Amino acid sequence: MAARNALKDIKRAKTHKGRRLLDAKEPKLVENSKTTMFIRGGRTSETVTQALKDLYVLRKPHAVIFKRKNIMRPFEDETSLEFFSNKNDASTFVFGSHSKKRPHNLVIGRFFDGHILDMVELGIENFASLRDFQTEKCAVGTKPCLVFVGEAFDTEPEYVRLKNLLIDVFRGANAEKVRLQGLEHVIQFTELDGKIFLRSYRVLLKKSGTRTPRVELEEIGPSLDLVKRRVKLASDDLWKRAVKKPKTLKPKKTKNISHDPFGSKLANIHMQRQDYSKLQTRKMKGLKRKTENQKDNSRAKRPRKTAKQK
Repeated sequence: MAARNALKDIKRAKTHKGRRLLDAKEPKLVENSKTTMFIRGGRTSETVTQALKDLYVLRKPHAVIFKRKNIMRPFEDETSLEFFSNKNDASTFVFGSHSKKRPHNLVIGRFFDGHILDMVELGIENFASLRDFQTEKCAVGTKPCLVFVGEAFDTEPEYVRLKNLLIDVFRGANAEKVRLQGLEHVIQFTELDGKIFLRSYRVLLKKSGTRTPRVELEEIGPSLDLVKRRVKLASDDLWKRAVKKPKTLKPKKTKNISHDPFGSKLANIHMQRQDYSKLQTRKMKGLKRKTENQKDNSRAKRPRKTAKQK
């Protein structure tokens, strides 16, 4: 009976469009760009609502925003979030709520295999919207450069996982090559005294009198001062399953070839001992090589010195 019920739950496409949608949701060796859901809770403040809208603008076009209120509590019941994730084919989410116990609350999380993997709850203490900065904004879809400042992002386990989560949420589309003029947007996360400061900048390339331009950063918003609250992390076994790479994507090891931290290719080349007499040099009369017979003849023709000449 259980097997029959399981077969009934499997979705089967009835049209070509439905078949394409189901194929897009299936696991892939190379994953597509992750989609982020921005969800409003049953009760939100004006700060939370505007913060969700501004973060949604940073994530366009790989984002979905829910305009209606959704009564849910992510840390107590995860079924609603998992349903929305499956329906919208989203891998990450940002949930906003507001209450007396946890004012101006944001929950950032991600999914694995259709279930919640990690969740971190952050409280907004100070907030400045995009409209508060009267400057030119970056184009929609610009891939940002993410900068993390603070020792905790590399040493403390919770902050290390939070750093990885923020990269998943804000990384944008996958890009193999980026030119200098393409670095237009910078998002910086700074950890100081248990708080996290999120800042967004536009990169300005100005004349410097040399080939290398002078780089300046102009803040464009949004600006958030966040404090960490509740944290729910995946177990070690589940985390290993989530970050495991398929064998087909792992680079094949080649003998005597390695790579340095900058991605340069290093190799050991083994050569036989060279005969320098056979090296081809510049063809000049003074550098013209002589054979052994020519050397002997030149010695024989050389006149001997007499006693008077000595």
